Amino acid sequence: MELGNLTGFSGFFLLGLSEKPALQPLIFGLFLSMYLITVLGNLLIILAVSSDSHLHTPMYFFLSNLSLVDICVASTTIPKMLWNIQTQSKVITYAGCITQMYFFIFSGGLDDFLLAVMAYDRYVAICHPLHYMVIMNSRLCGLLVLMSWIMSALNSLVQTLIVLQLSFCTDFEIPHFFCEIKQMVQLACSDTFLNNMVMYFVAVLLGGGPLAGILYSYSKIVSSIRAIPSAQGKYKAFSTCASHLSVVSLFYGTILGVYLSSAATQSSYSNETASVMYTVVTPMLNPFIYSLRNNDIKRALKRLVGMVAVKVPIILGLKKCT
Repeated sequence: MELGNLTGFSGFFLLGLSEKPALQPLIFGLFLSMYLITVLGNLLIILAVSSDSHLHTPMYFFLSNLSLVDICVASTTIPKMLWNIQTQSKVITYAGCITQMYFFIFSGGLDDFLLAVMAYDRYVAICHPLHYMVIMNSRLCGLLVLMSWIMSALNSLVQTLIVLQLSFCTDFEIPHFFCEIKQMVQLACSDTFLNNMVMYFVAVLLGGGPLAGILYSYSKIVSSIRAIPSAQGKYKAFSTCASHLSVVSLFYGTILGVYLSSAATQSSYSNETASVMYTVVTPMLNPFIYSLRNNDIKRALKRLVGMVAVKVPIILGLKKCT
């Protein structure tokens, strides 16, 4: 990276959601609460799935991976913002900014791929129920998740390496609460044609591809559900994919809101508000969507809480004895 003639460069400045001192405690408390809820909620989903043998199925295997990614999305952006508010500093080092950008792109891409994989899982379960366990075997499930991780990592690596070639001369203020690639490219004083082309290409290929797969899967699911004669059968079939459909709508709806707001207005406030939705709110709501609408998850969570309630007093008693 070239930095013009500036020798005192120490990093970028994250302007955050608001520069008003009176709002900082409120923002800190609100985002700390949402972060703790996000981590705890998604961690409970992972523990519930791993501890209950009845949930060792493809659908819940993908769900636990999605919960892990949601923790990564929130942990990539929120802790640094909370640290800056607490220390009253807006600085993020160049290496820290690049690292944050890499993991954010990686987590967002992985979220996208996993939602497409989960849509395919629901398609097989509803359209080919008799062959479900044969098609969705452990080898295929592992391969689908592995390929999602690899493709997300490669995409993030390519975009990060291209950003490393940019020059930053005089403007180091990022009007955001984290290092977003679009904001980084806009700050550069060198040619950004390649960066813009790669971002558009990735948006069409890696963003539109999974979305097309999701839409195709649900078109087949709707056709299969309509062919079911009884109303009870239709409801049961639809209920198995209602949670996933809600998460997909929330994920793509918030992303669409970010790009529409950035295209319609140049105001950084509207962009930040939309970004909060898909970086903070969506990962926080996903555990609630899956747990509130899923009796299997509810039972597993109750069993997990019961196990903890029994073991904790025993452990504390043993410590007192020693």
